[in-house]
Amino acid sequence: MNHQGEKRFVPVAPSEPKYGSDLVAAALREQGFPYICLNPGASYRHLHDSLVNFLGNEKPKIILCMHEEHAIGIAQGWAKITDRPLAAAVHSNVGLMHATMGIFDAWCDRTPVVILGATGPLDATKRRPWIEWIHCTIDQGGLVRNFTKWDDEPASPEAAVESIRRATMLATARPGGPVYVNLDVTLQEMALDSVPALHDVSRFRPPADAEPPQAELDRAVELLSKAKRPFILCGRTSRSEEGWAERVRLAELLDASVITHVKLPASFPTTHANFIGETGWKLRPSILARLKAADVVLSLDWLDLAGTLNQAFPPGTASPPVISVSNDFHIHRGWNMDYQGLPAVDVNIPTVPETATRRLVEALTPLRPAPQAKPRRRIEAEPSASSGPISLMDLARVFARETRGMELCLTSRPLGWPNNANELEHPHAYLGHNGGGGVGSGPSIGVGAALALRDMQSPRLPVAIVGDGDFTMGATALWTAASQQIPILFVIANNGSYFNDEHHQVQVAIARGRPPENAWVGQRLEDPGPDLLMLAKAQGIDGEGPVTDLADLPGALHRGFEAVRSGKPWVIDVRVPPEYCKDPMVELA
Repeated sequence: MNHQGEKRFVPVAPSEPKYGSDLVAAALREQGFPYICLNPGASYRHLHDSLVNFLGNEKPKIILCMHEEHAIGIAQGWAKITDRPLAAAVHSNVGLMHATMGIFDAWCDRTPVVILGATGPLDATKRRPWIEWIHCTIDQGGLVRNFTKWDDEPASPEAAVESIRRATMLATARPGGPVYVNLDVTLQEMALDSVPALHDVSRFRPPADAEPPQAELDRAVELLSKAKRPFILCGRTSRSEEGWAERVRLAELLDASVITHVKLPASFPTTHANFIGETGWKLRPSILARLKAADVVLSLDWLDLAGTLNQAFPPGTASPPVISVSNDFHIHRGWNMDYQGLPAVDVNIPTVPETATRRLVEALTPLRPAPQAKPRRRIEAEPSASSGPISLMDLARVFARETRGMELCLTSRPLGWPNNANELEHPHAYLGHNGGGGVGSGPSIGVGAALALRDMQSPRLPVAIVGDGDFTMGATALWTAASQQIPILFVIANNGSYFNDEHHQVQVAIARGRPPENAWVGQRLEDPGPDLLMLAKAQGIDGEGPVTDLADLPGALHRGFEAVRSGKPWVIDVRVPPEYCKDPMVELA
């Protein structure tokens, strides 16, 4: 800024790296990161200078965030669209501790993020009094080592380049996940005598996904070629349109029943005749009956395969052959149980769904009859009334009705949202939950996804349907959307409660013979209720609400869509009662 406070960027001329942090910045640029999401911190002040005054704040451009957790969430949202990591930077031990919830979400979501941190100086004789002592941590990566794929603390600028190259490669290789590179202040401020010679970055690409072992592939083909009632559990997949089309082709070849998981991004069209429903951890009776009747089960990296199979085929009972396609075991650890139960399977294909599906389609096409064309299924959605209070199911029905035919990207849906409530016909139509169950991530993930869609010039309108607790915890992420002019619609299902816990308190009270009527105590956001629209406006985003009458909801949604089409972020506060939708909006099985 000049002395009057007006912002004016002073252009920088291209130059050779002169400092360790310049070399680190160049290493970020060579990876093709368009952005680096950060909350500023003195521990990486030299890197910050290099990003601005060496690279000119371009490739990567700084995305300023109000909180380190938002920086990780925005990077996670970006990767959920692109299948590529984005860079993020967090300040010292305190910034990393702020970021841990976002890192854990990305870990459980198997989403790649490249995180840079800083400490220092490790040489005690170079530390500034007080502040650089409390912000200097030995083995800082140990804070997140149990939920990152890899971490490092390089000791020289040249080693830092290798660390960033390795970090990006490992984050991207599937199963994806966050990685952490910690930079000593001394390394960053080091003057370079010369620019080190380096191999071309193109020689450090992530390894290709493994091909299925031939014996396991042959056994899977044999089982599926003879199957009369195959069942496909469509789990973790990439955002590839080609992979999407191949999964549809496989389901049609087999005439298989297909389900998807509400916690995961869209992996199969919900309007397809072979699709029989979304599910969470507990299978509905109609889906359970189909699974029990299956003669072969094919799991495409399903979330909690053991938990699902054991509902239909408890231990000690007979089950049909189970074919598992997953390489998730490569990153299973002992610290956290995000790997879920150990599934009993008969054919184990250790690769990603896209590679296995491609080979299965190739092998099965000459062995199975040509699939018959089936009509596309439409979701009929009419609210229970035309006016009056808005139930969560009514919100879902009106949203489905008013968005029919629109190209949307649902970046999130709140807890309790009914199953089978949205027509999902593209890999970007729905991005699943946050992975780790961390409340407050919905806004930042939405902003990151919307940023990626904007830069791709995608026709899809990003919509984050979030709960009020998620919104209030993550509200300052909206400032980044306003600052960067990222168009996204936030629809808040505002039930005025931390209802997931209220629901638990009811169950505990009933089990103990105590009054369940007291479940609201310590759960309700009331007296006063937070002004969610004012929270949004404080971040520079306009909107409307609270919307309390069903008759006003369609108009509010349409105004929101128009705002996003015009390039604005927008917020709609919709009041709903504390409740979960126990039944799907439409029964498909």
